[in-house]
Amino acid sequence: MDWTIAAFLAADAVQNGTIYALLALALVLVFAVTRVILVPIGELLVFAPLTYVFFLPGEVSGLQLQGAIPGTAWLSAGMLAVWAVLDRAAPRRAGVLLGGALAVLGLAWWGAHGVPLWLGWIFAVLIVFPIGPASYRLFFEPARNASVLTYLIIAVGLHFAYQGLGLVFFGPEQYRLPPILPGQTAFGSVPINNQAFLVYGFALFAMLGLYLFFTRSLYGKALRACAVNRLGARLLGINPAQAGYVSFGIATLIAGVAGMLLAPLIQPAYFQGFLLGLKGFVAGILGGLISYPLAVVGALAVGGLESWASFQASAFKDAIVFTLLLPILFWRSLRSREVEEEE
Repeated sequence: MDWTIAAFLAADAVQNGTIYALLALALVLVFAVTRVILVPIGELLVFAPLTYVFFLPGEVSGLQLQGAIPGTAWLSAGMLAVWAVLDRAAPRRAGVLLGGALAVLGLAWWGAHGVPLWLGWIFAVLIVFPIGPASYRLFFEPARNASVLTYLIIAVGLHFAYQGLGLVFFGPEQYRLPPILPGQTAFGSVPINNQAFLVYGFALFAMLGLYLFFTRSLYGKALRACAVNRLGARLLGINPAQAGYVSFGIATLIAGVAGMLLAPLIQPAYFQGFLLGLKGFVAGILGGLISYPLAVVGALAVGGLESWASFQASAFKDAIVFTLLLPILFWRSLRSREVEEEE
């Protein structure tokens, strides 16, 4: 391996590590507040760009989808409608949720009949966004006193359900999306896609935004209180259910925007969410699912190891990455003590 190859691998490691860092931040946020390991985070990431395909002109996407409403819009609206039925005891909230469901379908119809690219980009994120908080309300909130293992089982079930729906909605094809910043910038002998700089910029923005949110805003401090002790937070008047909605919403927003920025680099398909989410989970585990900085460092380590493995043993790169879990889990099993469930 010479310096040129090492430079290419380093650039690839930074790009992949940044993607995994975004997913790891979302996973750590949701787990800290709700004790839910958000396994379907990868599906939420690919749903946004796949929805965007329906809003592209035929000459851009190469497909004839104009007028077709994407399945994610029906899924999002349906989940909001069921949420409204469950909360029918609060008519005002139920009305807002039903209005949200109609708004999602309206955006999907508008986008499917032709909008500027930038507006379709925003529509795709907004259509997918309600799936996250609605998932918490419909599947995790009813099991509010369940164990972490029960949450994990529900999350794995949701992952398989969303992946199957993704196949039904979008088919098995990979789609090519136009970049926001076309072209490449050369750093020495290494060309970097300009689109990748948007991913880096969003990662830095998300990290800074989360820091300011948790340290400067009342909602952020309430989420931190729930993360430390949900029972204590409840005694102080903080609603853990609302904290769950906020954490799921932030995680879905991060995943959706990251998916839209990443899509021109990976050509999204329904099946890509699983591996992306799993590697983000490995990064989150390296941070103990509690530390945001360590999760970011873990994500860069995962990206670096994957890049090196792609060059040395490409057929085993995923297996090599996942072996990172073994020493970490072994080390944590030696340090952890048996504790009782909080509630």
